[in-house]
Amino acid sequence: MTDTRQESLADLLGGRGGALDASLPPVAFALGWVLAGQSVEIGAIAAVGCGLAIGVFRMIRGERPRAVVVSVALVVAAALIALRTGHAEDFYLIRVATNAASALAWAASVVIRWPLLGVVVGLVLGQGAKWRRDKALLRAYSVASWAWVGQYVLRVLVLGPLWMAGEVGALGVTSAILTWPLQAVCLAVSWWLLRRSLPADHPGLRHPQLPE
Repeated sequence: MTDTRQESLADLLGGRGGALDASLPPVAFALGWVLAGQSVEIGAIAAVGCGLAIGVFRMIRGERPRAVVVSVALVVAAALIALRTGHAEDFYLIRVATNAASALAWAASVVIRWPLLGVVVGLVLGQGAKWRRDKALLRAYSVASWAWVGQYVLRVLVLGPLWMAGEVGALGVTSAILTWPLQAVCLAVSWWLLRRSLPADHPGLRHPQLPE
């Protein structure tokens, strides 16, 4: 087994750059809100401005337009929710909701034997669904997918109570900590689980062993 698997896992959610970018707008919102005397409007402007600046930077670097648009759209949607309700903590509501939905989706994918980790890596490697015909890979992806379920559940358990308590400053800081750093840990854990779950003589993620 080679390090190409680690590279593939790092590409799942846009790599470190994508995760780092996602951590900045929530911090910008909290800073804008605090510095402007708890102004939801200024916080929203700061977050959207930060998201747009990151989007332009990523586009200039040649990143996929769809990924950039989705990232900016989520920031805009979060800002609109906060502006609509007038509650600054609601900027983080969409983050809580999407993580809850992601946890359910990833858990369900394991139960129905279509682990999302395998689906995404299969697409990245251009394998389609060939990996499902390799029983060892199917099992390994199923085991490693629980690390991703865990990261989404952790975010909900931490961010949910802070959102309900209206702790805007804590939400901004915690959102940043639970984005890139947590994803880095998740990648490392899922990589370890993959290696532990596959037989020692398995050729690796890029080479599914298909039945005769």
